[in-house]
Amino acid sequence: MSLKDFDLAEGQPGYLYELSRGVVTVMDVPNPSHFAQMIVIRNQFATYQLAHPDRIYGVGSRADCKILLPSLESERHPDLSVYITSPPRENVWSTWIPEIVIEVVSPSSKHRDYGEKAEEFFLFGVREYWIIDAAKQEMLVLRRSPEGWKERTIRPPKKYRIRLLPGFEFDCGKVFQAAQASGE
Repeated sequence: MSLKDFDLAEGQPGYLYELSRGVVTVMDVPNPSHFAQMIVIRNQFATYQLAHPDRIYGVGSRADCKILLPSLESERHPDLSVYITSPPRENVWSTWIPEIVIEVVSPSSKHRDYGEKAEEFFLFGVREYWIIDAAKQEMLVLRRSPEGWKERTIRPPKKYRIRLLPGFEFDCGKVFQAAQASGE
């Protein structure tokens, strides 16, 4: 399917769809564990944003934003996208690049999160891609470099400090605690 056809297609209420290299994927409705993890992640960014209102333009989730890759016929809706700059006036979703994209791994999305999404987010220009995997109790950080992604694995109790957001310390341990408390 083309991006144009995908944009015109009508889906079923209550579902979110992505286009992956011309193939439509129905995204799972988040389970309680995913929901709990997202709350903890968003709260960490919200706390930082309140303390440093000039450093983050906005944090969007699935339905709030999209990443368009016309050359691959792909449209992605990341779990979380962090934008430092304000949006451009035209072609917002094909030109506004989030600095950080975060995916919370679920069994049905694992192969996409670790595989094709990493490639697509790099091609789009994302500076950092975080893959948060409660089952592994680790967060894989992919940081853009001229050679491709540079990988770094973070495990509790370590916190991740990011150059893009001075003073921000992301605590993946809190995310994994939320996953465990919700039954995962």
